[in-house]
Amino acid sequence: MKIAYIGGGSREWARKLMFDLALCSDFSGEVCLYDIDMESALLNERLGNWLQDQPGVVSRWNYRAVTSLENALKDADFVVLSIQPGTLETMQAEIAVAERHGLFFPVGDTIGAPGLIRGLRSAVIYQGFAHAIAEHCPDAWVINYTNPMTICTRTLTRVEPGLKVFGCCHEVFGTQHILADLVMRYRLAEKAPSRSDIRVNVMGINHFTFINRAYYKEHDLLALLWEYIQRPGVLRAFTREEVEARNNWFQDNLQVKFRLFLRLGILPAAGDRHLVEFLPGFTRSPEELYQWGIIRTPVSYRIERWRQAPQRTIDMIEGRSPLVLSQSGEEGISQIRAILGLGDLVTNVNLENQGQIPNLPIGAVVETNAHFSRNEVRPIQAGSLPASIHSIIHQHVLNQEMIVQAALTGDKDLAFQAMYSDPASGLPVDEAWQMFNELLEPSLPYLSGWKGK
Repeated sequence: MKIAYIGGGSREWARKLMFDLALCSDFSGEVCLYDIDMESALLNERLGNWLQDQPGVVSRWNYRAVTSLENALKDADFVVLSIQPGTLETMQAEIAVAERHGLFFPVGDTIGAPGLIRGLRSAVIYQGFAHAIAEHCPDAWVINYTNPMTICTRTLTRVEPGLKVFGCCHEVFGTQHILADLVMRYRLAEKAPSRSDIRVNVMGINHFTFINRAYYKEHDLLALLWEYIQRPGVLRAFTREEVEARNNWFQDNLQVKFRLFLRLGILPAAGDRHLVEFLPGFTRSPEELYQWGIIRTPVSYRIERWRQAPQRTIDMIEGRSPLVLSQSGEEGISQIRAILGLGDLVTNVNLENQGQIPNLPIGAVVETNAHFSRNEVRPIQAGSLPASIHSIIHQHVLNQEMIVQAALTGDKDLAFQAMYSDPASGLPVDEAWQMFNELLEPSLPYLSGWKGK
């Protein structure tokens, strides 16, 4: 079969796909790598083809960097979208603007002022992808990994309603692992259960997803979690020194997750770094974040990791560092297998709302479980969101819909209105307008024909 990889110069997600394909014996074929950074795509072509001769590889794939989107997409069976929408330096500038206005976002790629501006230019880029896919491979299944997940996935089918699109995120996996640890803490099993053994009902939007039921066999894990978080020391305040001493930009101390579960009666499935960006009261200072055990991931770290990635790949190919061939833990290949009729799968994905969450707008992209089978991805009814979280999720859905609409119509005022309505911002209207225009400046090359005052 043919896989078109858009963002084929990816320095992390492409490698995950290559390794997972190498370890799956069910199918083989060609991966066409398209990227505006041709040098990076060529390096991934070299890596992918080198992998074919390594011990432990059980499938055959030909990797080919191509110079045009049309060539990558033509007659593709699957399309993988994994891009950086704008440079990391642009992302760095946006987060710095927000911080000058007293808003401190640990990630900045999904929601909040920087995330919504990123979404604005992403939707413009994805509009072009949607048209190209519809023209060159209209029957292909499209798998999106790019953040902001909801906005990118929504844009594709908003522009081309006939496309078969779903978005993948691993945030829920982490909470399943936490619940699996709880199984062992309460000695409900002799060995640690796998993530797939933890059955959860998922409802919400990407990075702001919730679990209202969780079971291991007949054991109600949310009831056990409720008991666990009452123990002394589980819920506590952190200090800056304590958080920084761990030297981990991605640490999750679970304080926001557990506190929201205690107060709202439903368990957040995303990590704390993402959760706080959807909520008021967390992002007004670094000290507030530290208190919850959260550290901001500096974009300078992301830039340096991005710069070092090619040399690490070359060192592996040329034998200066070892090849560790292992599965990534992502589910893209399992999803492809199921769509090809090689075994059904149930997992969480981002899809247009067809009623799986009845009290959110139809058509908006939501995250729930879905059933994968031959040429079908069918969302599973999750039920209505409880009142405790419905209003805030609904507001985010409306804001994300406004961003997509603003991007597709060039409506600057609508884009501002979405950002001003964001629950985590809370700025006076004139200051919010000033910040919006400062944030917009780096994205103007992606936008044309804008109207507004």
